[in-house]
Amino acid sequence: MTAPDPGGVPDRPPVTERRLHPVTPFRRAWAPVAVLAGWAVHDPNAAQEQLARLTGTMLLVGLSVLVPAAGLYGFLSWWFTHFAVTGGELRIRTGLLFRRTAHIRLERIQAVDVTRPLLARVAGVAKLRIDVVGAAKKDELAFLGEREARALRAELLARAAGFAPETAREVGEAPARELLRVPPRALALSLLLTGATWGSLAAALVVPPLLWFATHSVWTVLVTALPLLGAAGASSAGRFVGEYDWSVGESPDGLRIDRGLLDRAHETIPPGRVQTVRIVEPLLWRRLGWVRVELDVAGSANSVLVPVAPRAVAESVIARVLPGVTVPASSARPPRRARWCLPVWWRGHGLAVTDAVFAARHGLLRRRLSLVPHAKAQSVRLTQGPWGRLWRLADVHVDTGAGRTVTARLRDADEAARLLRAQAERSRTGRRDARPDRWMA
Repeated sequence: MTAPDPGGVPDRPPVTERRLHPVTPFRRAWAPVAVLAGWAVHDPNAAQEQLARLTGTMLLVGLSVLVPAAGLYGFLSWWFTHFAVTGGELRIRTGLLFRRTAHIRLERIQAVDVTRPLLARVAGVAKLRIDVVGAAKKDELAFLGEREARALRAELLARAAGFAPETAREVGEAPARELLRVPPRALALSLLLTGATWGSLAAALVVPPLLWFATHSVWTVLVTALPLLGAAGASSAGRFVGEYDWSVGESPDGLRIDRGLLDRAHETIPPGRVQTVRIVEPLLWRRLGWVRVELDVAGSANSVLVPVAPRAVAESVIARVLPGVTVPASSARPPRRARWCLPVWWRGHGLAVTDAVFAARHGLLRRRLSLVPHAKAQSVRLTQGPWGRLWRLADVHVDTGAGRTVTARLRDADEAARLLRAQAERSRTGRRDARPDRWMA
């Protein structure tokens, strides 16, 4: 047995520090090369002048110095990077010249995502990204072996849920039940039926002929047409590659999202951290009954829950994100005198308030219904401009914890005043009665 120290405090078990995967130095060796490439892009004229002065021998000597220096930098940065899971935190030590130690409290972890870029998938490694409450930037461990990354993720979530250190490793990854999988064909068709795609194509087809009639310059037409065509294709192709094979699964640690054609991502929507849910319904999707679901999560950049799905399926997934919330079937339009403040488009605004959410609708061609649970409202505001005062109209704004605002526009002034007081009370009682945010609850 280990004897206690003179102060009566038992010895703490030693902390085992671990290193990243041995392939990591190859990834970090690109840093010096990236610095030179960034300088060349920032000042191409100076870079061209410097290259013109160099002879073949000088280039070979420079490469013979640069390549080993980059390799040495990658090796040393990997060698001086360690991480360890202690009793109550994840500790990451990095830095070659300037040391940095990050102490991540396990109870503050709100998401742990595993991403696998294309080259990382080839090498059999993965990147672990840790999302912490109140942190503007995610800490990451890049790279770990795929099995090690998943095992560490499961251990961190188990420790954050309150499992003892000696049993956290044995818990393993919580099982998930698949709720939704988006077929590639439906995703491709939805992108073809998106107004932004057709708008980019229309601009690429209309602008070049107009420039030709105005300038009769082939170069002007090519310089304008090629970027427009490239932007139209890149936006649609980029979304298809990023949202390919999208699946949503339910597990005790939240909703899991797996996606990506080239770069695979394994993300988690933590329970209780969703501030706003938006149901987006583009004009050309309505005959098919499709919608897109977006969300705002406090401290996270993730903004998509369902890229495309039938409305009934999407609402069933929303019910898992916001337990006890039913999407309102209809919303009340502003009074008819609102047409003097916003002709035609006033019909696209609406409001519905239930026991669980504040729901504001806007848009005629591209409808958006924003749902804010009462417990997530941080503040409520009423605004009224001079033209709105003339027509006795006002806007009610609900601010959320994700730094976003949902607005019910063009409401009757008396109705808006009552709504302001009632929403403030609903938000107060909602926060009081809300369930605690816990992993694996």
